[in-house]
Amino acid sequence: MKDIIKQFKEGILTNNPVFVQFLGMCSTMAISIKIQNGLGMGLAATAVLICSNVVISLLRKVIPAKVRIASYIVIVAGFVTAIDLLMQAYLPDLSESLGVFIPLIVVNCIILARAEAFASKNKVLPSAIDGLAMGLGFTFALLVMSTIRELLGSGTLAGVQVMPEGYEPVMLLILPAGGFLTLGFLVALFQKIMKRRG
Repeated sequence: MKDIIKQFKEGILTNNPVFVQFLGMCSTMAISIKIQNGLGMGLAATAVLICSNVVISLLRKVIPAKVRIASYIVIVAGFVTAIDLLMQAYLPDLSESLGVFIPLIVVNCIILARAEAFASKNKVLPSAIDGLAMGLGFTFALLVMSTIRELLGSGTLAGVQVMPEGYEPVMLLILPAGGFLTLGFLVALFQKIMKRRG
């Protein structure tokens, strides 16, 4: 039980893929303009992380070392395709909003890093928990960034107007530069909080 708690703590806080490891920056910057996008991308990546970690863990002793990365990409691509098709069928608006970033999960650094660093060396259950923990950490980071950027950049939360009528949106925050600024401030804040907690 302690190992499971430690894995979740690492995935969400101490080893957060975005705020600590700086992985998945492309999709983090591009889709964190709206909460729906952040949540959709985070959950899609979490599903792929869990499924690919489980399969890679199951096959870890069968996959030859020389082709392991290519094998991981094929496994991840299968799950990404399934998630992409499900989103197109059942969540077409979200699928259109996320666009090319769902297929790009195939080469997302978080997915490949966890496959190489964890799933290829551990049993199935810990690998599934690692995928869930890292996915939740990624989703957490996306939601925090999306909330700040949507609230201050558009005056809305999840598409609902929450700022008063006279509010002038900070348009910079919905531009790429705003993504970098938001991420920079959040990383600094996150690091300060983690340092205080020891």
